[in-house]
Amino acid sequence: MKTITLLHNPRCSKSRQTLALLQEKGISPTIIEYLKQPLDGQQIAQIAKQLGVNSYRDMMRTKEPEYKQLGLHNAQTSENDLLDAMVSVPKLIERPVVIVGEQARIGRPPEAVLELITC
Repeated sequence: MKTITLLHNPRCSKSRQTLALLQEKGISPTIIEYLKQPLDGQQIAQIAKQLGVNSYRDMMRTKEPEYKQLGLHNAQTSENDLLDAMVSVPKLIERPVVIVGEQARIGRPPEAVLELITC
């Protein structure tokens, strides 16, 4: 069986629901509390690739105050600036993210991750 990793924020209800859903399926994922163990740019870039996003913006929490404070809402913001912002302010990374092999899904809704574990 492939390793299943969960980028988790225990204070987030969707993250807790996703963890519970995995556990109900008998899965004990490797948990990375990314606010305590921040990811570097290379790790975030790899996750973006696994998610299949067109822009880093697609994996960001755009409603966080820092998103606007850092000027990330500007359409001219470069991909490098978006990536640097997620490295500097990890809470800008959408959560939860489940990674299985070369694929990943954002758990919004939590059931969205099930397609990864039923393959």
